[in-house]
Amino acid sequence: MKADSHVHSPFCPHGSSDTFDEYITRGIELGLKEITFTEHAPLPREFQDPTPEKDSGMDAALLPEYFKELGALKERYKNKILIKTGLEVDFIEGHEKATKELLDEIGEFLDDSILSVHFIKIQNNWHCMDFSADEFGQIAEKIGSVEALYAKYYDTLEKSIEADLGPYKPMRIGHITLVHKFQRRYPPALNFDERVYRVLDMIKKEKYHLDYNGAGLVKPLCGQPYPPERFARRAMDLGIPLVYGSDAHQAKDLGQGYQALISEFNG
Repeated sequence: MKADSHVHSPFCPHGSSDTFDEYITRGIELGLKEITFTEHAPLPREFQDPTPEKDSGMDAALLPEYFKELGALKERYKNKILIKTGLEVDFIEGHEKATKELLDEIGEFLDDSILSVHFIKIQNNWHCMDFSADEFGQIAEKIGSVEALYAKYYDTLEKSIEADLGPYKPMRIGHITLVHKFQRRYPPALNFDERVYRVLDMIKKEKYHLDYNGAGLVKPLCGQPYPPERFARRAMDLGIPLVYGSDAHQAKDLGQGYQALISEFNG
């Protein structure tokens, strides 16, 4: 493992209080050559975060401090590890204009970024579909079935790939099978492999990269990386760059899931 490219930080409002230095020290202990901090970007002002604590994205007022701290850390650790400044940007259907405006404003400060889908809209209500297993079940009930929720997620994911978010649109698509996070409690009656293969074809067409995310392996109701092996192999066959990320929200989670990824990828 030479790099962990999906890492959260002390700026995450729903993560741990571990400091940047703790993350970086842990990364050096693991032998990382580089680490990319991809904190959850601020959500659009007009979007109402549906999570109970309203803590899905960082406070926009903290962005200058986030960039400043990472700039200082890059210099401090330059002889030990390459540090990259990034964000995990939410695609929120109907809020593309606000997302583009944010990226236009801050894009020059980013070395890397990820575009992810966490929120889906059912009628006029928004839901964070990966918040908890209980919430997932409630959303499935509202939309009609687990299968309908899966289909809605993949519909939204496809829209994120096609969306015009300007010149600073993230080049990496995040955890494309995140909807499977609670599959052991809510297994879909239908097979969604063809939807995932279609997503990969779209990623290939747009020349994007794929977040090869180890977090799903440690989620007890998932037990697989995002995406699982068969999709990672298809991505490799298509020539899509796989970019490993632990999706760590605390320092000890750096590198999680890496050893279980396909051997052709991790050597």
